[in-house]
Amino acid sequence: MEGLRKLEKVCQILERHGRNPDRLIAILQAVQEEYRYLPEEILTFVATSLNLTPARVYGVATFYSHFNLKPKGKYVIRVCDGTACHVKRSTVLLEALCRRLNLEGGRMTTGDMLFTLETVSCLGACGLAPVMVVNEDVYGQMTPEKAVAVVDEIIRKEGASDVKAACGS
Repeated sequence: MEGLRKLEKVCQILERHGRNPDRLIAILQAVQEEYRYLPEEILTFVATSLNLTPARVYGVATFYSHFNLKPKGKYVIRVCDGTACHVKRSTVLLEALCRRLNLEGGRMTTGDMLFTLETVSCLGACGLAPVMVVNEDVYGQMTPEKAVAVVDEIIRKEGASDVKAACGS
């Protein structure tokens, strides 16, 4: 049943774009906006629906860095580790966030899909170093305590008791 609903959403997206293969990037953007990533089975369905090879659709999805083939959380936290941020100890922010979100073993997304933690080379806000961005919100001159407080506020707002329990709060 869940799979059918997934395909219904994709069919609606395909219809909005006239099932036009020339609109592949826009279609993939809409699918990603709906699911927060591009599931493999959806890529295959899109290819079949547009009369394209799966390799062509997958090639487009992997060529552009803004497409994600793995699920991401509702809140994507990007911690800058560019030169200015690194010198101002951005790695301790990352470590504190990993502890708070109970992310270990290379896992970067929480089990409840609320958070994804990423390290980026530069966020273009060197004067605010160290910097982190949560979705579109920029937080400058961060400390580990401030970073954890931002996460705690999101958890409180979302009422995510599962994350609190998993993180030992």
